[in-house]
Amino acid sequence: MEPSKANPRPIVVVTEGGPHIWAIINAIAERLGPVSVILETPESKKQLLLGRARRQGWLQAIGQLGTMLLTRLGKRFFASHAARLIADQKLQTEPKPGQTIINVPSANAPECLQAITDIQPGVVLLAGCRLLSRQTLAKMPCPVLNYHAGIAPKYRGMNGGYWALASGDAQNFGTTVHLVDAGVDTGGVLKQARGKPEPGDTISSNALRQAAFSRDICVEAISDALAGKLATSDPSLPSKQWYHPTIWFYLWTGVTKRVW
Repeated sequence: MEPSKANPRPIVVVTEGGPHIWAIINAIAERLGPVSVILETPESKKQLLLGRARRQGWLQAIGQLGTMLLTRLGKRFFASHAARLIADQKLQTEPKPGQTIINVPSANAPECLQAITDIQPGVVLLAGCRLLSRQTLAKMPCPVLNYHAGIAPKYRGMNGGYWALASGDAQNFGTTVHLVDAGVDTGGVLKQARGKPEPGDTISSNALRQAAFSRDICVEAISDALAGKLATSDPSLPSKQWYHPTIWFYLWTGVTKRVW
């Protein structure tokens, strides 16, 4: 696809940020022109823990928190691997000078909707942010897409790449761009990309690996939205929502299957 910077309407990305998301944002901006980024404040760990405990019980929530803490340590331990991945794939993982960033407390906050209303974009891409409420979604003035780091609907929710590998389903190590509805990664599928992890990749670096082979589908889906040519397809896959692995599952799977 040739670069095109003559978009009739702006592009907005709503996100909590992170190196893999900035890699995608910068690729979009390079190919399609300026992107306005609405950056939400991440939920506190306490809020996340309480929410998961309500949904899944305290045992699961504490087990998931253990994995989150371990993988955070892992990011530091494997920082050199991530740096090589970024260099090899030519990922631009920081905001560029002059990048428009609008800070809001939440994707569902009035400030977020006001910013989108002011910008009047041709498309909004969600990438690593809170699930939009029905009320917020109903007020969106344009198509709303989501970048999901998993093959939907088979690996909805969290850590889609990890769960594909842990399930012995490496052919579905991939990503999806889909329309947003009120469910968790349940909207109509627009684009999907599949790749494969490389030696040294772990649950901590999967997001970077997936972003590297997913830049094109994000650009293509946004281009289609701006051109009014969005078309969904049926992947003919079972649907399941996944969560963070518990620390005991993560360690067992790492030892027995070498999936870290």
